[in-house]
Parts: sequence; C-alpha cells; structure tokens
Amino acid sequence: MAGWTSVYEALSPIIGQGGVAALYMRTVHLACAQYPWLSAVYEASLPAGDFTALRAAMAGQFSAQATAAHDSMMQSLHELLHSLIGASLTARLLPPVPTPISASPAVQDHRS
Repeated sequence: MAGWTSVYEALSPIIGQGGVAALYMRTVHLACAQYPWLSAVYEASLPAGDFTALRAAMAGQFSAQATAAHDSMMQSLHELLHSLIGASLTARLLPPVPTPISASPAVQDHRS
C-alpha cells in the first residue's frame, strides 16, 4: 500500500507512529461500514506502519472494489486531518485525494 506508506512517512515524524496508527485505524473503522471485508484489517494487531493486513484484504477483492475502498479511506483520512489541523496544512503534508471511482463516468455492461 504505497499510499499508506507515504502517509506514514509524511506524518510519523510530526504526530508519531502512534498518531498515524490511530488515524489509520480510524479510517479503516469508518470504511468498514461500506466495505465489511475490511473488518479483518481493523481486527489485525500489527505494528504501526505495517499494512500487511490491508494489502491482503485488498488482494482478495476485485480491483475496482479495492480501489474504491482505498479511495474512501484516503478521503476519510483527509477529512480527519482537515478537522484536526486544517485544510491548508493537510494539503502541505499529503498529496491530494484522487477522484473517487464513483465520480468517474459509469461503464455499462453490454453483455447479455
């Protein structure tokens, strides 16, 4: 999970490993409502900065589903940081959130 590794590297010197781990777990918890298969990630007890459980959970999903869950988690992280430190500082610390899949034009399945 390159995105989460980048977040960890950017934020851990500022808020500590425990702070990043708390933000990560909060975003996983929030995403579990829409993506119940992430509950295994939430229940995994791994050291801060270890995203093995997330990587494994994402690998077990279709690409679009995994991407949507990841985008949702990143959006939640940015929203949490906006509420804690403001949008300006969040933007300086982290790259912008990618456009969610749901905002992309719909692809229709023309199979019968």
